[in-house]
Amino acid sequence: MDRRDVLRLSAAAGAAGVLTLRPVVFARAEDGGRGGEEPRGEQSRTVRGHLPTGAPDFVYLPVEVPRGVREIAVSYTYDRPAVPAGTPGNALDIGIFDERGTAPGGRGFRGWSGGFRSEFAISAWEATPGYLPGPVRPGTWHVVLGPYTVAPQGMEYEVTVTLRYGEPGRTPRPAYPPERAAGRGRAWYRGDCHLHTVHSDGRRTPAEVAAAAREAGLDFIATTEHNTTSGHAAWEGLWGDDLLILCGEEVTTRNGHFLALGTDPGTFVDWRYRARDDAYERYVRTVHRAGGLVVPAHPSCPFVGCQWKFGYAGADAVEVWNGPWTADDELALAAWDNLLVASCAGGRAGRGGDGGRGWIPAMGNSDAHREPQAVGAPQTVVHAADLSRPAVLEAIRAGRSWLAESSAVGLALSATGPRGEHAGIGERLRVAPDAEVAVRLEVSGVPGGTVRLMTDQGEMHAARLPSSGAGTAVWRTTASLAAYVRAEVRHPRPEGAPAELPGAMAAMTNPLWLEAR
Repeated sequence: MDRRDVLRLSAAAGAAGVLTLRPVVFARAEDGGRGGEEPRGEQSRTVRGHLPTGAPDFVYLPVEVPRGVREIAVSYTYDRPAVPAGTPGNALDIGIFDERGTAPGGRGFRGWSGGFRSEFAISAWEATPGYLPGPVRPGTWHVVLGPYTVAPQGMEYEVTVTLRYGEPGRTPRPAYPPERAAGRGRAWYRGDCHLHTVHSDGRRTPAEVAAAAREAGLDFIATTEHNTTSGHAAWEGLWGDDLLILCGEEVTTRNGHFLALGTDPGTFVDWRYRARDDAYERYVRTVHRAGGLVVPAHPSCPFVGCQWKFGYAGADAVEVWNGPWTADDELALAAWDNLLVASCAGGRAGRGGDGGRGWIPAMGNSDAHREPQAVGAPQTVVHAADLSRPAVLEAIRAGRSWLAESSAVGLALSATGPRGEHAGIGERLRVAPDAEVAVRLEVSGVPGGTVRLMTDQGEMHAARLPSSGAGTAVWRTTASLAAYVRAEVRHPRPEGAPAELPGAMAAMTNPLWLEAR
């Protein structure tokens, strides 16, 4: 890239750095729209450039859009040279902001497809999945390139912008999912709150995801596309009395991902920042103002940019279990358990550790993108007042939930005090310090599995399930010995696995808390 092509390099949009290129100018923009006939047909411009290693997180290509444009289309390519083993190669994301600008918060946001698509188009009446339909108004638009990783040789790229002229057409009113489904009143409801479709990097359509959710026995799901809200209006005709659909977004920063879960439809949450940029707290407030939850996703994921680096202040839950159980879930589980222990400081179990707000519940979601990844594997099972957005989110925030690998698994965990005091998952049992507490765990659907009762000291009780997969474990303790109790249900270890490693998770609970009064 020649230095003359660069207008500014700045810490804009809260990002580690933004590079802004020289604008792309079309004929009618050059004469300011004065005189002559309106353009017909289409016009294209192509920009080529080079990005070195250490390039800024985002490269903005301004496009001067004249009047009379009915559609803007963008395509791009970049090279993928061979790199040494263990070295990331080139990966370049793309999106676009309209004439309202690129300021933090995304007022001008019109779409993002990451590295999943090589082209997209936007008009008033329709847009490529991942992008928002609406008028193509005159002014300075910005194509946004995101060099996610750059090879040692650098990255050669080419962007082609095409303007198609004509009548603008009308933008359809978006149809958003309702906030309530019929449900069963106060009950346990199963859901998967981390899913992708063709509106980001998934292969399934919304219709296919909805069908898979019903097949998996789910009561609610959430649409959480990467860095875009285009999926919010993509579910018309797919919800029903049996399926609640929540809106959301997977906010994909360079220092980890988080779910903006259950937000008001159409709420966009910006992702253009790192942990060092002091911007995350602003978007935590954005999510909360929109009625949603902040849920760090796959916090121990080993991939570039996926590990969670922002801390847990402001988080409402954490995705401890993401997809099939793996070593990074084991790490996330251990880190989450440490947060539970930290929240016991000062003798007020479960009431510290998060800026005074309380403990942070665990979630499990499939993060399913395509076959054979299974929707609802795992899932979060919540005890909610009804099947509605407010009730489900309140249950998740309160930790009245447990996680399961599928709807075939059943579980109940409770604690009972000497005077009949009772508490379930996410609840608090207040008893005298040395009063005997009976903890009861009932499980079904895990043949030959192992049940484990865990406290702030670690594993305190374990038992094997019979071949039927159903069984009950009872353990007695006191509030002076255990600040909380949570349950894990594990599959048998694979043949040949080290004896010190537990089997894969089949189900786990949030804690119930024991408080000495």
